[in-house]
Amino acid sequence: MSEVNSTVKYVPTTCPYCGVGCGLNLVVNDGKLVGVEPYKRSPINEGKLCPKGASCWESVQKPGRLTKPKIKKNGKFVDATWDEALDLIVKKFTEIHKAGGPKALGFHTSCRTVNEDCYALQKWARVGFQTNNVDNCARICHGPSVAGLSLSFGSGAATNPFEDVLNSDLIVLWGSNAVEAHPLAGRRIMQAKKAGIPIIVVDPRYSATARLADQWIQFTPSTHIALANSIMYWIIHDNLQDHEFIRDRTKGFDDLKKTVEKYANAEDIHGVPLDVVRKLARQYASAKAAVIVYCLGITELTTGTDNVRSMGNLALLTGNVGRPGVGVNPLRGQNNVQGACDMGAYPNVYSGYQACSVPDNRAKMEKAWGMKAGSLPDWYGVTLTEQITQCGDPIKAMFVLGLNPVVSYPDSNHVKRSFEKLDFLVIQDIYWTESCEYADVVLPGTCFAEKDGTFTSGERRVNRVRKAVDGPGESKYDWEIIGMLAKKMGLKGFDWKSAKDVWDDMRACTPNMFGVTYERMEKPESVHWPCPAEDHPGTPILHIGKFSAADGKGTMFGLEYRPPAEVADENYPFTMMTGRVIFHYHTRTQTDQCAVLHYEVPESYVQMNIKDAKALGVRDGEKVKIKSRRGETVTIARVGTDVAPKVLYMAMHFNEGVNNLTNTALDPLSKMPELKHCAVSVEKIKEGK
Repeated sequence: MSEVNSTVKYVPTTCPYCGVGCGLNLVVNDGKLVGVEPYKRSPINEGKLCPKGASCWESVQKPGRLTKPKIKKNGKFVDATWDEALDLIVKKFTEIHKAGGPKALGFHTSCRTVNEDCYALQKWARVGFQTNNVDNCARICHGPSVAGLSLSFGSGAATNPFEDVLNSDLIVLWGSNAVEAHPLAGRRIMQAKKAGIPIIVVDPRYSATARLADQWIQFTPSTHIALANSIMYWIIHDNLQDHEFIRDRTKGFDDLKKTVEKYANAEDIHGVPLDVVRKLARQYASAKAAVIVYCLGITELTTGTDNVRSMGNLALLTGNVGRPGVGVNPLRGQNNVQGACDMGAYPNVYSGYQACSVPDNRAKMEKAWGMKAGSLPDWYGVTLTEQITQCGDPIKAMFVLGLNPVVSYPDSNHVKRSFEKLDFLVIQDIYWTESCEYADVVLPGTCFAEKDGTFTSGERRVNRVRKAVDGPGESKYDWEIIGMLAKKMGLKGFDWKSAKDVWDDMRACTPNMFGVTYERMEKPESVHWPCPAEDHPGTPILHIGKFSAADGKGTMFGLEYRPPAEVADENYPFTMMTGRVIFHYHTRTQTDQCAVLHYEVPESYVQMNIKDAKALGVRDGEKVKIKSRRGETVTIARVGTDVAPKVLYMAMHFNEGVNNLTNTALDPLSKMPELKHCAVSVEKIKEGK
């Protein structure tokens, strides 16, 4: 922290938006945020910021922040004291736990808030209520990455840092619009392009990222496995696989080879001409260092985990893992989606991905948390999306920290109906959101600029978050609120005085992060986990020499193509895809507080092909009504050629938007809902209606 004069100070911290983890300085004058400047010493963003980062300060001290606890009485919310609100929560949760057991409660934590908050919530759920029904919103973005990469490589995280693409000689972006969703990671791609490194974008939509590519490969939505299998068939057919790597470092090749033999020419499934597939196979397999970068276009499907494993198959088949310039790298959509999982806010693992099913892990955590031996459960908890379905039976009470499920979860109408079935709902947030209307208690937390802590970026780099200003009114640190609840229950081990205390609590029982101390994170370089000791340098590149799996080997899988859960038909003849825009973040709770971001994209829209627009009599800028089997929405048509005929695209940021339409069907392995694919109909709204 540095001071220019007695009143102005610059507080170095980490951007609260996507998972790139850009460094920035919050500018404070007389206790008020007045601006932001890029943190020029940051090795991540090198003194650059995207539109969201440049305006992030504007959302902090706007009117509308939650300043006092609120309790719903006779259908209306009234201000309450902290003791009143917390006593009511403890009373209700304790009663419901006593009557219905650990499976009667559900806990959701955000990927927007700091690691310390996520660790605190999952610890309270497990120590206080012996439940594994704790999850975070990675479930509806990168749950398949955690599951798929763990199955393929033994670790569910990105293999290489962002800047390592500059060591590649081929970059494949698959289902990733990095230029808009992760602009400073997109900047690395632009640097690579300037350096002459070929870039291939594989995407059903002609996105901003596809525009900068050397080659854009358009394929039929949700056919990733068929396309990947076709590519691998031709790699093996032309004998371009890495024989030595396969022999020494992998297993499962024979299963993979047998499966892909059926996909020599699968153009009727994925829509990519055979000659294009063969060329891509040769390019990828012949590169000395090829990297795959992917995002939600891969994961948010009922085949999400298998899609991720397909990316792993490609890398293992060609030896593109475990060295500079290679790997399989998911771009994380939210600032702390990696960290929320790392902290154990997940239904089957403790912090550091220590499995709840392993007796030694349970015994270790019971000892660390001062619990009676045998009190922690071994069962796989109910995931975030499944908890919504279980509202009312068996889940009677739910605690939601920093999430707006009514807008961000699939099938918004289903979420609203489910919340109404709960006996008791607590929402802890910084602004009043659409979800607060369904709560019984609303608690005011603090945002990134008002607390200390850490975010973990998509490259496993743990970055410091530093307090610049006080929170409004009676708001409190989110981990502090959890600690107050735990102490009211008489629980020990929650006497934290600072965010550092929470971090050190986590470190003490998390081997792969033990060496990541607050002192080390004061340096701009920060640290990549795994980092098991305080003198360990950290691990920017995973799987050098051996994989993280127990036997040290990577696993290839023979994966068959499966169609989406719902495909277009006579009644719903269009396929709807979802995504992000550069100017907004998640449900716009923060970004819509920024005048320039609201100005750029003030309302939702749908991209449609010009042929479909002509057939429907729709002109650019006119309103259309879109319906699915679950609901409907009205939006603005943007007509062009970015999407293929019979394919539509909408951003996911808007209330009463695309998530009125989306499907709750789940990936059987990761329980990811099929947000990226549903069948819809479109009709023009006539004037006067």
